[in-house]
Amino acid sequence: MVRPGDLGTRDIETWRELRAKSGAPAHPFMEPEFALAVGRVRPHARVAVISDGTGRTAGFLPFERGRLGRGRAVGLGVSDVQGAVLRPGFAPAVRELLRGCGLSAWEFDNLEEGQTLFEPAAARSYPSYVIDVGDGYESYEKALRAGSPKFLRTTLAKERKLGREAGEVRFVLDERDPQVLRTLMGWKSAQYRRTGRRDRFAKPWIRDLTEFLFHTRASGCSGLLSVLYAGGRPVAAHFGLRSRTVLSCWFPAYDPEFAKFSPGLILHLRMARAAADDGIGMLDMGRGAAEYKDALKTGELTVYEGASAVPGAGAALRWLGREPSRRAHGFVRDRPRLAGLAQRGLARAGRLRGPKRP
Repeated sequence: MVRPGDLGTRDIETWRELRAKSGAPAHPFMEPEFALAVGRVRPHARVAVISDGTGRTAGFLPFERGRLGRGRAVGLGVSDVQGAVLRPGFAPAVRELLRGCGLSAWEFDNLEEGQTLFEPAAARSYPSYVIDVGDGYESYEKALRAGSPKFLRTTLAKERKLGREAGEVRFVLDERDPQVLRTLMGWKSAQYRRTGRRDRFAKPWIRDLTEFLFHTRASGCSGLLSVLYAGGRPVAAHFGLRSRTVLSCWFPAYDPEFAKFSPGLILHLRMARAAADDGIGMLDMGRGAAEYKDALKTGELTVYEGASAVPGAGAALRWLGREPSRRAHGFVRDRPRLAGLAQRGLARAGRLRGPKRP
């Protein structure tokens, strides 16, 4: 096990090679650059470098380690695709892998489809909606006209109206101005609060991760800030991660002052066209139902939520109020007395086990 930043050049090259051979979509969240970025802002991030027994590296498992050996997918909470990177045909025993990592469990909430090592432990699955522009934008627009003709017609009409009332509409696929990124994060924080959701950007590590990835320029994982302007003013923006062929949609938001024009929808159509022209074949909008996703999607992938655990670990985690699922986290968090008991149990367990290993 190593910290992500301690991976050698050869390790990173092997990671990329194994990932390319996997046959899975080239999601940037599964590239070494994402683990490296998380390692800069999350001190407990680790990578297991897995050998096949002959001395050759056969895979990698990025994770974060918590109390009692409770592990989580690296960047859990913001990583939209998770899993191990393994040589095709290589399948280590999950129990031995977790024990080798010093983990009692490994939790995931966006496990990639095809991760046969961990799929049996999934508690539930979710669709992850995608925009397929592999045959070009014109082919995608033709599918939209057939499946959602009113949506496309209305959105294009709103774009023309936006131009008449606010000024020339302009789109930039790869905006490099960090001030616009800060504007986007401000819009997104306000949207989280307005809709009663947890503000991700209130967490310093998420802000730092986003800003670092904005400056990351690697073929498999680059930060991509796309902006829709009207009259020279940003009215909608999106920050995501891209590889050569996949754009993982991450943080879209717009200026509420322009809500009547549906600038977020205009932005996504412009993104789809520009991405197709730049060689991207798929935009993955991620799990979670939303009207705009239903209107834009042309297909879907599957992601999984759950936790793999070594035998006997599940009961201890539940007793301590640390069940590896969001529902259990919320149950304990929203009950102060129970949360206090859980924290005292964790502290007591830590004293019984002695000091943590470095």
